[in-house]
Amino acid sequence: MIDLDYTFFVQLVNFMVILTVLNLILYRPIRGIIKKRAEVMSQKLGTIEDFAAKAEAKLESYKVALSGARVEAQQLRVTLKAEGVAVESSVLAEAGAEAAEKVAAARKEIDGQKQTALKALRGEVSTYAKNVADKVLSKA
Repeated sequence: MIDLDYTFFVQLVNFMVILTVLNLILYRPIRGIIKKRAEVMSQKLGTIEDFAAKAEAKLESYKVALSGARVEAQQLRVTLKAEGVAVESSVLAEAGAEAAEKVAAARKEIDGQKQTALKALRGEVSTYAKNVADKVLSKA
């Protein structure tokens, strides 16, 4: 059996004093530090979540802008290709017209040279015919 004498009450008072002193010196500051740390961590977690949300929004914005740029580039490519085809056809038409003019000028010049050569040959035909006839008759 337990005897309840004055030492029990002294020990109970001693325990209460030590508990109070430990609470004031050790437990309360540690709980305060833990509470502040939890607040700082929750603030930083909120900041991280905000940053992640902003980064996700920027990524989506970038994807939309990139998609728009691709569509615009495709349209620009089609437009420039059509312009290139138009320029190509006009250049080919010009080159064809220029070639036709040169061919016509060359034919005209050749016809002129042909006429000149024919006139020269017609003028000399009688001379050639006379020479041939002389040679044929002289051998006979």
